[in-house]
Amino acid sequence: MAESEEELKRLLKKVKVESEKVGLKLNIQKTKIMASGPIASWEVDGETVEIVSDFIFWGSKITADGDYSHEIKRCLLLGRKVMTNLESIFKSRDITLPTKVRLVKAMVFPVVMYGCELDCEESCRRIDAFELWCWRRLLRVLHVCN
Repeated sequence: MAESEEELKRLLKKVKVESEKVGLKLNIQKTKIMASGPIASWEVDGETVEIVSDFIFWGSKITADGDYSHEIKRCLLLGRKVMTNLESIFKSRDITLPTKVRLVKAMVFPVVMYGCELDCEESCRRIDAFELWCWRRLLRVLHVCN
């Protein structure tokens, strides 16, 4: 991370020099940058560096505009995938209901909540709806009427 273009160029050159000292080569063509402001094109040592609008960093999607509503949707999709993968366990009659509840609390909810920042009402509603969906799925409730 850098405050200015010059600082970023200096850091990239330093990384390139230090990695060459230990026998590694920095591939500038595979290097990508993201800026919060507009940048037309960017070059380091005569090679063009690709500019991206978003990237995934430690499992979280970072965007240039700072919008993370898509991140909550992504977390919920991962949680749904975990619930679907546990479907055979939930259908098993050999496993007790308290054990199934512990499985949901230990394996599904942490996947959904990891990296989720809840600051708006809509995010909280989505998480609550997902939790209810999990419990309905676990208890095999097909349809809920108002």
